[in-house]
Amino acid sequence: MPETVLLGSEPLRPEQVVAVARDHSPVAVSEAAEKNLAATRQHIDNLAHAEKPTYGVSTGFGALATRHIPLESRTALQRSLIRSHAAGAGPVVETEVVRALMLLRLRTLASGYTGIRPQTAQALAALLNAGITPLVHEYGSLGCSGDLAPLAAVALALMGEGEVEYNGEVVPAGVALKHAGIEPVVLAEKEGLALTNGTDGMLGMLLLAAADLRKLLDTADITAAMSVEALLGTDRAFAADLQALRPHPGQARSALRMWTALQDSKIVESHRGPDCNRVQDAYSLRCAPQVHGGARDSLTHAELVAERELHSAVDNPVVLSDGRVESNGNFHGAPVAYVLDFLAIPLADVASIAERRTDRMLDKARSHGLPPFLAFDPGVDSGHMIAQYTQAAVVSELKRLAVPASVDSIPSSAMQEDHVSMGWSAARKLRKAVEGLNTVLAIELLTAARALDMRAPLVPSPVTGRVRDLVRTKVEGPGPDRHLAPEIAAAEELVASGAVLAAAQLEV
Repeated sequence: MPETVLLGSEPLRPEQVVAVARDHSPVAVSEAAEKNLAATRQHIDNLAHAEKPTYGVSTGFGALATRHIPLESRTALQRSLIRSHAAGAGPVVETEVVRALMLLRLRTLASGYTGIRPQTAQALAALLNAGITPLVHEYGSLGCSGDLAPLAAVALALMGEGEVEYNGEVVPAGVALKHAGIEPVVLAEKEGLALTNGTDGMLGMLLLAAADLRKLLDTADITAAMSVEALLGTDRAFAADLQALRPHPGQARSALRMWTALQDSKIVESHRGPDCNRVQDAYSLRCAPQVHGGARDSLTHAELVAERELHSAVDNPVVLSDGRVESNGNFHGAPVAYVLDFLAIPLADVASIAERRTDRMLDKARSHGLPPFLAFDPGVDSGHMIAQYTQAAVVSELKRLAVPASVDSIPSSAMQEDHVSMGWSAARKLRKAVEGLNTVLAIELLTAARALDMRAPLVPSPVTGRVRDLVRTKVEGPGPDRHLAPEIAAAEELVASGAVLAAAQLEV
């Protein structure tokens, strides 16, 4: 039984967000958080009946914030806010993204700074636990004033309106809630804003991407080591004394992993000594730790930003412990948007250097004895020629995805919201980039495994040999006439699932 993720005063951990988003771990609001929510809500109820207007409680929103709303119209105001904001368009985004968004919004609600009622927070937790996923569309967030349209789609479902995915089918939200025994929420003052005014979608996608990139960068070290070995490269460039001359932590880790992976390789040993006429390897082999390590350090910075966000309560206005309701700018997605954009750059470069290694293995003039395109019968058989084309096409796309979204602010809400982060857009393109890197590394994995086979009778290192055997068992088909597309798909799954890392058994 998965561990229940408890929401209250303590910040969530990244792995908890991934567990709820992907593995459907259950969630619960702590008793202490419920009491805190009730106490904070009393401040909102007092302000709701006060003569002085308070933004988000007794006024309109955004550019309409100057209009005072009478008491009898405020339920309609909250309902209208959600209905009007649930205006997304385009394809439906992935279930794991919506679940991460829901959990992270619930985390802020449970913090006690939003003024939401305890029963509203409990209803959102119930949606997650029932596996009810509102349909959230690709377009509608500018990454400022919150991920408005995506979060409004969730709030709409909480009201029993809109469409959701439930038990594998798209159904009306009211039907799903009734089947799950969840009462639709009638929103009270401030709750519409509290449900929509957060950077939860972009943060959720950052956390999911970071979890995937950690595995992919570890995998890149393995596939790079296999390529170095297959191309008769040396492991000396990865030695600790040379790496210590430039003490970047990510570089040191990647170099150590590649060095360890190549130990006891009979292929590497076969070309040591005075008979080897090569002075140094190509950059794509020798500089792999520098590129992979730079990406690792960029990811570490992005994870620090994500950790700070997990300690944050993002809403506007916020309810402070002394009862003050204060407007603020914490909903602006700039800190998250920047690192989402930032990660797309080293990700594209890791893919680019992997493609260069793959191309060397296919080029008879640079592969040091391998057959053209690793073909069994060159000319009759094209080998991995077009697999590299596919790799190159993906790398080209990754370069386009590395163009930042966060510099492209566009004003909205009658110039009240005149500078936005575009963080949601940065997150969406990063997800595509992660998928692309997975494909590029899968093709390098396939190519390097085949090249190592063609170095027989020389034997690869124990580490690369285990990975080569995994590929041979799970992916390789018989003879030269096999279809590569299914093999690439299978290799993608091996990389994404972590099977390559498990086979390598590297402890560093």
